Amino acid sequence: MELLEKVVERENLIQALKRVRANKGAPGIDGMTVDDLVAHLKEHWPRIKEDLLNKRYRPKPVRGVRIPKSSGGFRVLGIPCVADRFIQQAILQVCTPLFDPTFSASSYGYRPGKNPQMAVQAGFAYTRAGYDWVVDLDAEKFFDRVNHDILMSKLAKRIKDKRLLKLIRAFLKAGMMQEGVLQQREEGTPQGSPLSPLLSNIYLDELDKEMEKRGVRFCRFADDCNAYVKSKAEGDHVLTSLRRFLEWRLRIRLNEQKSGVARPWKRTFLGHTMTRTKSRLVVSPKSVARAKERLKKIFQKGRGQKMGYVIKEVNQFARGWVAYFRHANQWSVYEEMDAWIRRRLRWLLWRQWKRPRTRIRKLINLGLDRETAIHWTCKKRGPWWHSKQSHVNSVLTAWWFERQGLLNLLGEHRRLHLSL
Repeated sequence: MELLEKVVERENLIQALKRVRANKGAPGIDGMTVDDLVAHLKEHWPRIKEDLLNKRYRPKPVRGVRIPKSSGGFRVLGIPCVADRFIQQAILQVCTPLFDPTFSASSYGYRPGKNPQMAVQAGFAYTRAGYDWVVDLDAEKFFDRVNHDILMSKLAKRIKDKRLLKLIRAFLKAGMMQEGVLQQREEGTPQGSPLSPLLSNIYLDELDKEMEKRGVRFCRFADDCNAYVKSKAEGDHVLTSLRRFLEWRLRIRLNEQKSGVARPWKRTFLGHTMTRTKSRLVVSPKSVARAKERLKKIFQKGRGQKMGYVIKEVNQFARGWVAYFRHANQWSVYEEMDAWIRRRLRWLLWRQWKRPRTRIRKLINLGLDRETAIHWTCKKRGPWWHSKQSHVNSVLTAWWFERQGLLNLLGEHRRLHLSL
């Protein structure tokens, strides 16, 4: 059985459908949602299958969405139509067993049984072993500049079914619809498609093999790669030679502002950094700032919502954030984040109460004496100022918020960290 027949096998398609529905995601340019997919396939799958097997299938252009980057500027995500996501997922499930077993053990991005925490732990181990200079390789707009011909030649070494190769190239060359304008694609693989992570690993596997051949210790997560050496001179040599290799062999340019050689505590890898003594992994300040920006949006959206709904949204984000940074041995950052979240919730409640009479009544109901409630409520200061004062803190305590169901980040981190 050839590979394309395996792609359209019933069991493979059922698994692909389950995965696409579980991942949810926004609709593409045709407006079809994940919930509409089953009905669409029931009606159109025989024709779609025939087109796939006979090399007639044409993917729709992806929908371009601009996402702000933490470092400034925007990243453009390419969101395929749901039906195309389903087909790409089916291809991914067939191709992963062909390629993944041959990938480097130091490649951690989007692979079965691998995760970012493993990459961070491996880098930390190299540093503690004495490889305490980091060569940070940051590719410039990697996903936008993947060379299609180089990628297809790598795919053709393992995939002998020419129909499947043609189909993958069709997905790569599908245009991008952005602000009503169709842009043709001659390079790049859109972030947001199920196939892109595997294709990026296939493309960068040659870099991994080159570093292994040279004896360089490294950790790579998709296009985020750190190499670990014992001196700055060695790091400068590795950076120069790998820059040349990437440009000549893979047509990839490094971002010169972000790439460089430095001590590990001056660099961030997957949101983590480490203390100057190399004794602890910690959450990078930029990661804390990004988390606060994300939470601010939840609080802004929650101004007209009940407190229980807001706390549920905060908990959902915070639980995932703590789990991601569970290896960071830095309890102070969770204490600070807990205090900041509680202050934001006090700010939100003060805004929701609006009128002085309502605020006085609420404070009294929470246990504050009437005279103090009236005195402080009459202060003509903003909600953020009031959220830090004793008349609010003394009644809207950490214990009160926990009774409302608010997750304690420090307690959750201790539970996860001690279970490692």
